[in-house]
Amino acid sequence: MYKFDRNHQFTLSDFNQPMGLKMNPENRWVKKAETIPWKEIEEQYAKLFSSTTGMPAKPLQAALGSLIIQKQYDYSDRELVEQIRENPYYQYFIGLPGYQDKIPYVPSLLVEFRKRLTEDILNEINEMIAAYNTPEDDPPEGGPGGSDDVDDHGSENKGTLILDATCAPQQISFPQDTNLLNEARENLENIIDAICYEFNYYTPRMYRQNARKDFLNFAKCKKRTAKKIRKAIKSQLQYINRDLGYIAAFMAEDDVVLSQKQMDRLNVIRELFEQQKYMYENRTHSVKDRIVSISQPYIRPIVRGKAKAPTEFGTKLDMSLDEQGFARLEKTSFNAYNEADVLIGAIERYHDRTGRYPERVLVDQIYRNRKNIAFCKAHDIRISGPALGRPKQQTLVEKKRAYADNTDRIEVERGFSLAKRCYGLGLIRTKLDTTTRSSVALSIIAMNVDHLARILLRFIMISILSMYRRQKNLPDPALAGNCIQMAPC
Repeated sequence: MYKFDRNHQFTLSDFNQPMGLKMNPENRWVKKAETIPWKEIEEQYAKLFSSTTGMPAKPLQAALGSLIIQKQYDYSDRELVEQIRENPYYQYFIGLPGYQDKIPYVPSLLVEFRKRLTEDILNEINEMIAAYNTPEDDPPEGGPGGSDDVDDHGSENKGTLILDATCAPQQISFPQDTNLLNEARENLENIIDAICYEFNYYTPRMYRQNARKDFLNFAKCKKRTAKKIRKAIKSQLQYINRDLGYIAAFMAEDDVVLSQKQMDRLNVIRELFEQQKYMYENRTHSVKDRIVSISQPYIRPIVRGKAKAPTEFGTKLDMSLDEQGFARLEKTSFNAYNEADVLIGAIERYHDRTGRYPERVLVDQIYRNRKNIAFCKAHDIRISGPALGRPKQQTLVEKKRAYADNTDRIEVERGFSLAKRCYGLGLIRTKLDTTTRSSVALSIIAMNVDHLARILLRFIMISILSMYRRQKNLPDPALAGNCIQMAPC
């Protein structure tokens, strides 16, 4: 159930400030609240609740605002509610009617917020924020809401699209075969103990002390040779095989029924056992859809080839930046994929938003395959990078243009660095696959809101400075550059 309050406060003057508290209207959280169309987003958010009975859900501004604050400062769920209780600007940002010295909700509700605000919903919210902060005197032509008479070549190409891929690492321990097998064995032993206790069966002999001793002997070994590793894996596989046989025998009984959580964990362990057994018997270290975490089996190894971490474990994503510095998620996946397949879809979505194709697309070498180059050539789009085949002699103009493209393309790398350092994209701590995708999308939204707030503050300062110069009859200095860059936090 959801109650949509159309008289909800949206300005600082409506916020009930206690006696003695004078809030600054130029505060960054006040400016951030002005960049988000809360009412329009809440109208779409209310459609998710079809039921008219039950306890009303928390407002959208409380849910989304709290998650943006959490992404900004990387608070835990418990710490976040305490920070909101102590900070009146946080309370204004999440839409409370006035300052109150109590927590707005219990910390466990943040998990429900992340489940409810899925990746698709957050991407729509991101587009609504972008449209809300786009000047009305520059409407899209030929796109949604524009003229249908303009074809693909009817409007002149304009603007820049920057695209690149990265990986958002997950907070898991580095996957080692022996550690994974030992964790699987301990999980199976817990399931067997729960079955025997609940259904009054005798506990079978599992040799858990011997298994634990074998694992510790290997874990404490300083020099792990290939022979010792194979021996440790073999012993753990034998213990797991015995425990799986016990569970299969229990499940053959009519009265034994496992819970859904136990069945899910059992299925993951069975798949892990088959993968490890295959790699052991075939003396290989790779297998399709390899499980690297029992608690988060959806995570896959992503080979990036970076010097710091050649292989990362998390979500692979493609992010684009437009000429205004606004970031968008183009694709997210837990499995590795070829980034070149994302380029055409990103260009088409740019055309749908603006009604025109970009003048240039700035990408790295992996995006420059024959299919993408032919598509860009057919739509008069200049794609950065050298032509395929044997290198040709470049003129001075072409060298300057290539240098400018390489310089401008660094902006997306700075966006990745900013999102990972300041907005939680560098380490995802959520446990479910849905909440992990939501966490990645929230990092992009938090970065965009901060970017828009900086633009708003800059325009205010320029207006104040211009007014002062007019009063003093001073000449206005020329503003260098037309593009507003992302500043580090």
